[in-house]
Amino acid sequence: MMRDFTYIDDIINGVVVAMRKCAGFNIYNLGESRPITVNDLIAKIEKALGKTAIKEYLPPQPGDVERTYADVTKAVNELGYNPATTIQAGLAKFVAWLRQNS
Repeated sequence: MMRDFTYIDDIINGVVVAMRKCAGFNIYNLGESRPITVNDLIAKIEKALGKTAIKEYLPPQPGDVERTYADVTKAVNELGYNPATTIQAGLAKFVAWLRQNS
């Protein structure tokens, strides 16, 4: 499975820009547009936490798709949307927040 993981600050920035620039109704996809496998995400989380995950592999769930990601072309062109936080940087920020708030 591949998914498009986006750091929350990048999504919030996109929403704020859309609210400021849009007049009327419009639809924008916000995301990273760089899908990674769920296994890669787990490996990155393991590295960031310094722990090994306990994984249980299950068959695909009904209705699940193999690969999803956001086409941000319209948001880039009309809003100047530009997600800037890499998956590694976002995970590092998340782990720091998690440790501080646990």
